[in-house]
Amino acid sequence: MESAAVSAAPDATLDPPLEQLRHLAGELRQLLPGVRVGEAQETTKEFDREAFWRRFNEAAVTVSREATTLTVAFSRLPLPSPQETQRFCEQVHAAIKAIIGVYYLFPKDQGITLRKLVRSATLDIVDDMAQLVEALYINPAQSSPENLISYNSVWDACQHVPQIPKDNKAAALSVLTKSVDLVKDAHEEMEQAVEECDPYCGLLNDIEEDSSDNHVDEDILGCPNNRDSYWSEEDQELIIPCLALARASKACLKKIRLSVAENGKKDQVAQLDDIVDISDEISPSVDDLALSIYPPVCSLTVRINSAKLASVLKKALEITKASHVTPQPEDSWIPLLINAVDHCMNRIKELTQNEVES
Repeated sequence: MESAAVSAAPDATLDPPLEQLRHLAGELRQLLPGVRVGEAQETTKEFDREAFWRRFNEAAVTVSREATTLTVAFSRLPLPSPQETQRFCEQVHAAIKAIIGVYYLFPKDQGITLRKLVRSATLDIVDDMAQLVEALYINPAQSSPENLISYNSVWDACQHVPQIPKDNKAAALSVLTKSVDLVKDAHEEMEQAVEECDPYCGLLNDIEEDSSDNHVDEDILGCPNNRDSYWSEEDQELIIPCLALARASKACLKKIRLSVAENGKKDQVAQLDDIVDISDEISPSVDDLALSIYPPVCSLTVRINSAKLASVLKKALEITKASHVTPQPEDSWIPLLINAVDHCMNRIKELTQNEVES
């Protein structure tokens, strides 16, 4: 009898099920900073690519299975007992630690670009699992939309793992393609705004409807007045080379991506990483330029953002030119694009010179 009482004692100290879920969510959150900055595990063994991807996929499958088990258990009454909850939590924690451990096995010499994709996938899984546990803690014993969304997020993150590129060249192409799409979208938005000659048309129409229905004051905070919602003739003249610069950005990224696709070598990981690193700066720079052309336009801001974008573009082209993906450095497309960037920038400087001198 005494030994039975002793063995039962640990059960009496267990937290209630929902409190255990709250603790588990916190523990999972605490793992995220380590994944973001963690270095690859040092080893003298040669990296086995096939074994790594097999283990990473298996770890993702385990996480999705544990997510399913936990969701089913806490979406109905009665809730699991403290002992059952402890087992569920331990299994989820172990599954998350296991996939993080596999990520740490991926060495940097296989490519920083690819390692970032593996890290991003790992972070998504850990973060989504933490959100699922939090949702089940907040909305227990019910199939709430929040629980379903959180569960689907974990499932999608795990399903994405087999789709990750398997070498650094494929990873570079994946990232470059995303950058091309982002710049293409930004350029199209700029063109559409210019064609309409009314960048705030949709916003002002919404406000006018609200004003007529609810008698809203037209000078409410955040509503651009007439002077601030349209381009002057000088603004429209300045926008022309800005659009050309955004168009040149799209052309640069497309040509860089094509060069990597046609000439990139899987074993030249450092050069591919350098190309991706600088190319990654193009889309945010285009976004900054796009935002600066909306009224009220500050010519000096446009000039600064244009110069930043031009510098990034020329650096990206020079790095590409010096790499193995450009077997003939004298290839005419690189000088042509550099000249196009310079031409746009010179025109922007001409149109903003008065602003600089004033």
